[in-house]
Amino acid sequence: MDQLARSEQVDCGYRNGSDRMIILRCIGPDQFFLERVVFPFELLTFQCPARSEVEIWTHGLGGPELLESIEACELVMESAPVPEAVAGGAELAVGGIEANPWLQAG
Repeated sequence: MDQLARSEQVDCGYRNGSDRMIILRCIGPDQFFLERVVFPFELLTFQCPARSEVEIWTHGLGGPELLESIEACELVMESAPVPEAVAGGAELAVGGIEANPWLQAG
């Protein structure tokens, strides 16, 4: 695989559906690293190399706990066509779940 294909950036989104704050860590090729706090019910959008891995961490009684590990390709945001009757930006699908309308530009 050539250098360009490895470093291709994708737009991703992760919604924290829990009532607890989590830490999202994204680790990718060529020393790519992103770490963000995601508050309860917040949608975080970010760019990362296509071949990255996303880890979701929380803090338990015993210290940090890994909740899940997800491939970035599973979190890619896709734009859907907007009906002409609707003003504003494109609707977003985040990990297969439609984003709330209040998150859309309009």
